[in-house]
Amino acid sequence: MPKRRYLLPAIVAAAVLVAVTTGQALTGGGGGTAAAANGALAATAGCGKAPTLSSGTRTIQSGGQNRTYILRIPDNYNNSHPYRLVFALHWLNGSAGNVASAGYYGLQSLSNNSTIFVAPQGIDNGWANTNGRDLTLVDDLTRLIEGDLCVDTTQLFALGWSYGGAMSYAIACARPTVFRAVTVLSGANLSGCNGGTQPVAYFGIHGTHDSVLNISNGRSLRDTFVRNNGCTPQSPREPAQGSLTHITTTYAGCRSGYPVQWAAFDGDHTPSPVDGSSSPNDAMTWTSGEIWRFFSQFESTIPPSSAPPSSAPPSSPPVSGQPGTCTATYRAVNSWPGGFQGEVIVANNGSTTLNGWTVRMTLAGGQAISSLWNGVNTGTTGNVTVRNASYNGTLGANATTTFGFVATGSATPPGNITCASP
Repeated sequence: MPKRRYLLPAIVAAAVLVAVTTGQALTGGGGGTAAAANGALAATAGCGKAPTLSSGTRTIQSGGQNRTYILRIPDNYNNSHPYRLVFALHWLNGSAGNVASAGYYGLQSLSNNSTIFVAPQGIDNGWANTNGRDLTLVDDLTRLIEGDLCVDTTQLFALGWSYGGAMSYAIACARPTVFRAVTVLSGANLSGCNGGTQPVAYFGIHGTHDSVLNISNGRSLRDTFVRNNGCTPQSPREPAQGSLTHITTTYAGCRSGYPVQWAAFDGDHTPSPVDGSSSPNDAMTWTSGEIWRFFSQFESTIPPSSAPPSSAPPSSPPVSGQPGTCTATYRAVNSWPGGFQGEVIVANNGSTTLNGWTVRMTLAGGQAISSLWNGVNTGTTGNVTVRNASYNGTLGANATTTFGFVATGSATPPGNITCASP
């Protein structure tokens, strides 16, 4: 399978990307797209063409078998804008349908139509990956989607819980130059690790008293990439049993562009722990926000001539003139004892293109932001400033985008919300 090499900013200008062979002895391996010159990876063959794929349950021939998957293409898909591609993998005896109905581990609602999601179906509802058959499926799906849809080849991600986490780990081991980052929720080495010596941005999440896959399994997977990514080894602090909290640690000393993050929570074998509660809840879990923040921190390395994804790309070229008028509106999403999730809608109400935005808001006493996505925040308590991310700062006339956050404290809406353009 052709490799894609991720280029750090310091060497992008000098590097020329070439395709190389992995040399992995997996039957039926293949897929991926060829690398491009100009020191960065090109958008895929699907860019600029009318897609034949559509959202829904579909079938693909892979390794001599019919395999099914569920595809979710963003609303208002624009074939000139490269999108992230996220593989979301189900658990043992789960299904692609379970993953899709749960919003791809809660990431779909956070993606703001910036991401293509695919949920493959495992054979016998699992990911044994016998003779590399499930890696072959991932390769084949990658090739199919990139050939038909506009994908940013530097923005491929995988995540899954339990057996799905094991398969995500196998992807990290075997496809380190294809996938930018993975998240493993309550996983173990069940699907193999072909390779496992190259760096991949890695986020591990595990319950401290997991009765199905002991947390020692999660620590072992994490430590593979602590080593590969050149991070400083440590034993991160983990919450005490009965505390009903989680502790997230970002490792120090990692190679630039290859962070390792670890979140241990006081709980059992679940993909949706809730701080302050022993009852899992997909709508209230903190995991979705933290995973989305981890994935969305990685900027595209597509050449500047290819526009990054936008929540609402303008239908015509930007109009010259004064910047548009920026407004911000808060919307409550969820709340629970001791915390809440909010969303801010940023709108360009003017007749000209808005190039960048800054929202300021005041949190009530006792409130503190624990994670935020689709924006870059300064401060977590009191007066907080949120600026646009790299991919959602340009808004055409009457276009909108959003950023979201999870915070501790009462669900009182933030006050003094204002929006300004640079």
